[in-house]
Amino acid sequence: MFDIAAELKKLPQKPGVYLMKNEAGEIIYVGKAINLRNRVRQYFQSSKNQTPKTRTMVPHIKEFEYIVTDSEMEALILECTLIKKYRPHYNIMLKDDKAYPYIKVTVQEDFPRIFTTRRREKDKAKYYGPFTDVLAMRETVETLHKLFPIRKCKKKLPKEIGKERPCLNHHIGQCLAPCSGQISKEVYGAYVKDAMDFLEGKHEDIRKKMEQEMQEAAERMEFEKAAGLRDKILAIQSVAQKQKMANMTLQEADVVAFARAFSQCLVQVFFIRDGKMTGRENFHMTAPEEQSRSEVMTAFVEQFYSGTAHVPKELILQEALMEEEAPLLESYLTARRGSKVTITVPQKGEKQKLVELAYKNANLIFEQFGEKMKREEMRTKGAMEELRQTLGILTPLHRVEAYDISNTQGFDSVGSMVVFEDGKAKYSDYRKFKIKTVAGANDYASMQEVLTRRWNHALREKAEGKTSSFTRLPDLILMDGGKIQVHAAEEIVAAFGMDIPVCGMVKDDRHRTRGLFFQNREITIPLTSESFQLVTRIQDEVHRFAITYHRKLRQQKAMHSALDEIKGIGQVRRKALMRHFGSVEKIAEAEVEDLLEVAEMNIPAAEAVYAFFHGIQQQQIASAQSGNVLQTAGEERA
Repeated sequence: MFDIAAELKKLPQKPGVYLMKNEAGEIIYVGKAINLRNRVRQYFQSSKNQTPKTRTMVPHIKEFEYIVTDSEMEALILECTLIKKYRPHYNIMLKDDKAYPYIKVTVQEDFPRIFTTRRREKDKAKYYGPFTDVLAMRETVETLHKLFPIRKCKKKLPKEIGKERPCLNHHIGQCLAPCSGQISKEVYGAYVKDAMDFLEGKHEDIRKKMEQEMQEAAERMEFEKAAGLRDKILAIQSVAQKQKMANMTLQEADVVAFARAFSQCLVQVFFIRDGKMTGRENFHMTAPEEQSRSEVMTAFVEQFYSGTAHVPKELILQEALMEEEAPLLESYLTARRGSKVTITVPQKGEKQKLVELAYKNANLIFEQFGEKMKREEMRTKGAMEELRQTLGILTPLHRVEAYDISNTQGFDSVGSMVVFEDGKAKYSDYRKFKIKTVAGANDYASMQEVLTRRWNHALREKAEGKTSSFTRLPDLILMDGGKIQVHAAEEIVAAFGMDIPVCGMVKDDRHRTRGLFFQNREITIPLTSESFQLVTRIQDEVHRFAITYHRKLRQQKAMHSALDEIKGIGQVRRKALMRHFGSVEKIAEAEVEDLLEVAEMNIPAAEAVYAFFHGIQQQQIASAQSGNVLQTAGEERA
């Protein structure tokens, strides 16, 4: 048993990260501290000065862990990493996890290449970006290769010069073929410099240069060359027009603002590079309503800039960072960039206008999708809260597990477990069980076997110090059925000494969700309510999952009953036959010539399959598909 009071006394007075856990051992919050002892103790002192979020969270804390670091900076980095790894319920979460692409120029090579990448390495190459509009970036690179015939291949030059003939790109005019030795390093470098000027927005100089070349080509009556240069000039003008000027005096900065409603936030970021707005991006965050705007902004800056490849020279924010976090974050960003990073919250002037523009954009997008977010909130978390109130459960419902049993006349019984967290299906935690100890159609005993195995697995993993989907216990158990199924589950829950409410999902004569069976009484839920829709989705999902697994076992049994009895037909040929014909019945109807159309089959194998099935009556073949064992050809002939 974890003794919180005793463990608080053992906390070191050092910087580090702490992890709060609930009763199931699930990490519900990750935080950092300059002094672990002082910070963690604050959670368990008088709640008078605590934030609403902390007051809500503390009753769920049953134990904690901590990791000591050498500095607060290390604690910040570790905190960001652990938040992304565990996605704790009470942390503000940045949902978008994007690695933005760059355009890379390998200037460290004798004959540089230009291509896109999502990794910014310390390799002395030149990087342009990041670009938030991937399509526009690809169009830029494509235009670049048309304007400047830079190589695309990965050949190691000059080591491989002359070893192969020039590729197709050279013949269509999109490569200078340095691999053939037809161009010097200096001349090739001039083209690369023009390409880099183009990427840096120096379009006017390049355009004038090409216009002069076009005029000279026309005077020499080289009209085809002049037409090609004309097309390149039009392409340059098209790209230049897409780059919108943001602020002539602002060279490199990110402008950040956000709009929020309920527990949803939409963050808008403008990316300004070389005095131009190269793009913008929206980010969706979840944050408890009691969190301040300053806390939301701090969480965004921490999580976004700990993962992005590029840190700009200046961050222009709509809201100030939390006072105790601001100096640390500024130092951290400066260290990541390698030069001074300034964080400002402008109140007037051009920067404030940019912030206002970002905020207006965030609001417009939020208005467009805000109603959808609100509906999704009501459909998921709202439905869970409505279900809690309907059942009269006092504690919040975060995780719900639902169970069902499926069999055919008592054969091939299977159990299914589906998980919904905050009203959404958590597919990674779904589990299926093949009933091992129960014979016949005994749903009561089958359900007890499933739940016993589920709790034993949880206890075993917890004893071993492991954390998985099984160690996270549910706040509510839903059974696909009524009184019998509920009592079966309640007996097992009580036997393990757990206090988890169990509720049955009752269906009508048409196999549609009718209501709930809870605490020995049936509860009717309004058909139009969000909680009723949620229960219906859960009941349909657990039934679907059980039926799908049961059908898979029947098909596997049907395949084993027939194909596995044929000499010379192993696993590879069996799968190939089923993939080609789709069913055992179709295989049985096939002629030798049809069987040989399967690549994995040879004449002896095809003849063996044909001989086997033509010694079996069609009635038995159909029986095999329903899961009954077919007799072998030898048995049939006997």
